[in-house]
Amino acid sequence: MTKVNVIGAGLAGCEAAWALARYGIGVRLFEMKPKKFSPAHKYGGFAELVCSNSLKAARLESAAGLLKTEMEMLGSLTVPCAKANSVEAGGALAVDRERFSDSVTEKIRNCELIEVIEQEVTELPEGVTIIATGPLTSGALAEEIRKLCGEGLSFYDAAAPIVTYESLDMEKVFFASRYDRGDADYINCPMDKEEYLAFYRALIGAERVQLKDFETHPFSVYEGCMPIEELASRGEDTMRFGPMKPVGITDKRTGRRPYAVVQLRRENREATLFNLVGFQTNLKFGEQKRVFSMIPGLENAEFMRFGVMHRNTFINSPVLLNADFSMREHPDIYFAGQMTGVEGYMESAASGIIAGTAAARRLLGLEPIQLPKDTMTGALCAYISDPFNDGKFQPMGANMGILPDIGERIKDKKEKYGVYARRAVDSLQRELDRIGCNSNS
Repeated sequence: MTKVNVIGAGLAGCEAAWALARYGIGVRLFEMKPKKFSPAHKYGGFAELVCSNSLKAARLESAAGLLKTEMEMLGSLTVPCAKANSVEAGGALAVDRERFSDSVTEKIRNCELIEVIEQEVTELPEGVTIIATGPLTSGALAEEIRKLCGEGLSFYDAAAPIVTYESLDMEKVFFASRYDRGDADYINCPMDKEEYLAFYRALIGAERVQLKDFETHPFSVYEGCMPIEELASRGEDTMRFGPMKPVGITDKRTGRRPYAVVQLRRENREATLFNLVGFQTNLKFGEQKRVFSMIPGLENAEFMRFGVMHRNTFINSPVLLNADFSMREHPDIYFAGQMTGVEGYMESAASGIIAGTAAARRLLGLEPIQLPKDTMTGALCAYISDPFNDGKFQPMGANMGILPDIGERIKDKKEKYGVYARRAVDSLQRELDRIGCNSNS
C-alpha cells in the first residue's frame, strides 16, 4: 500500500492523518515526541495544547463556533474529542488538556491505517508528504523547509491589530494619501494635541504580555517592527516622528495638518478589514481594546485580530500554496497548521483536514473539494493562497471580517453573524452533496 507521510502529530497533523485514513489511504505519521520535545511542549501525547485550553466560542453565530461546525461537517477528529473532554467555560469550548490529548492519541494509535513513527525528521521523505510541524519546527527540518521555500520562510516579532471597516466612525476619519499622491488608500484618524497626549499616557502605562524565553532569544525585536508601546517609551514625540507623523496630511474637518495621525491600511481584497499601520504591539488584548479605542474614529471599533508579538515561523503562502494547501511548484508536498499562516488551534486543525482531504481525493482520482469562500474554512483557504497578500502576509485566524459581505446592513451583530453562519453551513453542505461526501463517509 502506498502511504502518505505526515510530519508532526499536533492538531493539524492528526487531522490530516485522520482525513487520509477516512478515505482508506495509509499514513506514516512522524512525531519526534517523546524522544525529543520543542521548548514549548511538555506532554507526550498528540495534539498538545500549549498556550491555552480554550478553543474559543462554541456558538454557531461566532467565527470560532462556525469554524468548528464546518470542521465537524468535514469529518473532524479534534472537535468531537474536544467536546467529549470539555470543561465549564461559559460560552467557550474549553478542554481538559491531558484528557483531550489522550483522546486524540488513542484514536490515532488505534487506527489500522495510521503507522506512528516516533522519530525526528531531519529531511523530507519521498512521496506525497504533508508538513505539519508547527511554529517551532526543529532546526534540521526547518532548514530543509527553507531550501524548499526559498525566501518564503519568515520569522515575525510583531503584528498590528485589525479592525472592521463598518465599525469605524466615518464622521471622524477620512480617506487620503500623503500629499494627495496616488490613490486615497489609507484611512486617516487625526488627533489634536490633547487627544495625542492622552493616548500617549495611556499607551506607555498599559500592561504588556510577558514573553517566554524561547520567544525572546535569539530573536530580538527588529527596529522595523518595533512595538508601538516600546517606541512610545522612548519619548513623548517619537510616535509623531514615526507611524503617527502628520506630514502631508490635511484634516478634512479643520483644513489644517493634525497634531498626529493614525493610518489604517486595507488588509484584504474586499476592503472589509483594515490594519493599524505601524501599531505592532505586545500589549494584553484587553489593554489593546482600551487604549486603541481612544483613537478618534475607533471608539467602537470591532477588533478582528489583536496585535501579537512572539516567535513564529510561517511560509509566504500566497506565493507558495494553492487553496488546498498543496505547493504550487511541488504538488506532492502539502503544508498544514500554523506554518501556513492560519492562526489558532482550530484554524490549524482545519487546515490539516483540508490538506489531508485534498491529498486523499487526488490520490484516488476523485474530484477535488472546492470550499466556497462564504464558508469560514473556505475563506481561510482563500486568504492564505491569495496573491494579493504577497509582500504583506501575516497570520490570520477565523473572523467574520474575512467572509464576503452579505449585501445588506444588519445593525445587530448577533443577527448579522447568524446570517453569515447559516449561509456558510448551507453553502458547505451543497458542496459536500455535490462531491458525494459527508462527515460519516
